[in-house]
Amino acid sequence: MTELAARIAALMPRAKQDLTDLVAVPSVADPRQYPPEECHKAARWVADAFAEAGLHDVHLVETADGSHAVIGHRPPPPGAPTVLLYCHYDVQPPLDDAAWTTPPFTLTERDGRWYGRGTADCKGNIVMHLTALRALGDDIPVGLKFVAEGSEEQGTGGLEAYVTEHPEEFLADALLVCDTGNAEVGTGTATITLRGLANLVVTLDTLKGEIHSGMFGGPAPDALAALIQTLSTLRDPATGATRIDGLDCEGTWEGVGYDEATFRRDAGVLDGVHLTGTGTVADRLWARPAVTVLGIDCPPVVGSAAAVPATARARVSLRVPPDMDAGTAREALTKHLTEAAPWGARVTVEPESTGSPFRAATDGPAYTALGEAMSQVYGKPLAFLGQGGSIPLCNVLASAYPRAEIILMGVEEPRCLIHAPNESVDPTEIEHMAHVEALFLKQFATRATPENKP
Repeated sequence: MTELAARIAALMPRAKQDLTDLVAVPSVADPRQYPPEECHKAARWVADAFAEAGLHDVHLVETADGSHAVIGHRPPPPGAPTVLLYCHYDVQPPLDDAAWTTPPFTLTERDGRWYGRGTADCKGNIVMHLTALRALGDDIPVGLKFVAEGSEEQGTGGLEAYVTEHPEEFLADALLVCDTGNAEVGTGTATITLRGLANLVVTLDTLKGEIHSGMFGGPAPDALAALIQTLSTLRDPATGATRIDGLDCEGTWEGVGYDEATFRRDAGVLDGVHLTGTGTVADRLWARPAVTVLGIDCPPVVGSAAAVPATARARVSLRVPPDMDAGTAREALTKHLTEAAPWGARVTVEPESTGSPFRAATDGPAYTALGEAMSQVYGKPLAFLGQGGSIPLCNVLASAYPRAEIILMGVEEPRCLIHAPNESVDPTEIEHMAHVEALFLKQFATRATPENKP
């Protein structure tokens, strides 16, 4: 074990305590669900921790959506490049408390993993940053800029707006966006593409109001049935593949694959249930649009009456692959739903925000340094994969700093079950990725010169 690896290993008990403290704060950036004070408490914890780890002028800034970003920096040595470290401290809500084996906001160790909301996404990455910086101490050969976002999971765009208005605060030669992870535990990976996002709410109205199903059911058009029939047209009836008129749904992925059996295990697909779509799992995840019905407003089973529904609505999400415009995709989805509604039902579509897809350039000195660090820690070449999720900030950063190399990495491998009940992290990933980050900072210093311009 090298001296740096030994220092990181010795820091792991502190990393566990850090993550325990952070997970205990329910920093869900939605005041309808949790008090805003919880997010402010998490922000203050992050600010204090990174100030103690050697960053300068660590402070909170309020962004356009009311959330607070934590910002700090460390000046570069003469002639050295600067690296931006990104993470976010807000988390998804627990969703179904009853589905959690252990309390969502109590870090619990089980079968070698640490469970709790945010253990991976993204508080595990916060702890990874801290562990890397603590291991390096004063021996940090690059300049650093740091930002922890406070509303990433809500997608309300506060930090994106702040970056656009204050580009000088984030200017760097390489940007480590640490909100993804490895293809699997033990395989060092960089995410080089992100799918974008196009959401909308579709409402179908068929009657002036609910009417008795015994008196009118049959000829009276059922709005919920109309909605179900409309939504069903978004998928191929035989394979379940996404099918939206006007969109190319046949893209292919050329990077690292995703074994189908492993995907079934990672996703928790029930025995006997078929995967949807055609082509490889990687094609479907990272190279093609994918539609999901996120929610439906309709009468609940318990308390429902013998009445024909007059209105029903659904929130529909479309993941958009690289090289496809998110706005164009949403327009196609809107047109498809409008034309697919049966029986002359009245269709209203409320567009929600879009997020553009992203593709990273991988031929610069930062990726060379990262490849060396990953190989040294994991003993195998750096792998590339795509990501089904979206990180809108990446496109903002790419636009603001066109010369900067953007690297997406972190501790969120598939078994983490981010956004789901029983989220967890493998602590060895925190340890090894902290080692990767520390090595990267040392090696990038020898390979790059500070020449990026905003």
